[in-house]
Amino acid sequence: TANAEKRLKVLQSLDSLGAGFQLASHDLDIRGAGNLLGDEQSGHIREVGYELYQQMLEEAVSALKEGGEIEADQWSPTIAIGTPVLLPESYVEDLDLRLGLYRRLASLTDDASIDAFGVELADRFGPPPPEVGHLLRIVGIKALCRRANIDKIDAGPKGAVISFRDNSFDNPDGLIAWLSNERDVKLRPDFRLVFRRDWETAEERLKGATSLLRRLVEIAEKNRKAA
Repeated sequence: TANAEKRLKVLQSLDSLGAGFQLASHDLDIRGAGNLLGDEQSGHIREVGYELYQQMLEEAVSALKEGGEIEADQWSPTIAIGTPVLLPESYVEDLDLRLGLYRRLASLTDDASIDAFGVELADRFGPPPPEVGHLLRIVGIKALCRRANIDKIDAGPKGAVISFRDNSFDNPDGLIAWLSNERDVKLRPDFRLVFRRDWETAEERLKGATSLLRRLVEIAEKNRKAA
């Protein structure tokens, strides 16, 4: 297979002392992080974005070193859209450069900085493939999730399920008022929101999820401004 050929080439090129970490990094880049972001070894990292894995790993290592808990503002939401989101090797060939770009992506929190990063990629590496465009939009979705205290969003062809972190939302009254005027939206007893939508394509899911999250952010932040 193509992945097997990549692994053999990496093995052939790494024959020096201490090359094990480089080998592991190449293998992670080829296959994804698997169970670190999901319940099975299925490479879920390609659905939620490498930058989430990178940030989660850094948070876990930092917490272990300090012997304490991860700070409340350092959590990362889980995002499953069902589409590849990555910097392909064919687009950015150098592994270290790709990892550096992923780390930079993890620090972006607003539309302006994400757009600027996309422009930089296009200037440096040429027109981005669809996976890169999806990755940038996932980074934007992650930022919206954090603003609305959303722990997870799972979007598919029939809609989305949204889970709140610690089952908490800053403006529950505003949320209920909004839901009372919405069709095909249900608040389950476990405080998860279920949206029924027809999102057959990845583009529809990305656009629809972004729109829903922007509305939830607006409701949440309205309460904060009033306070």
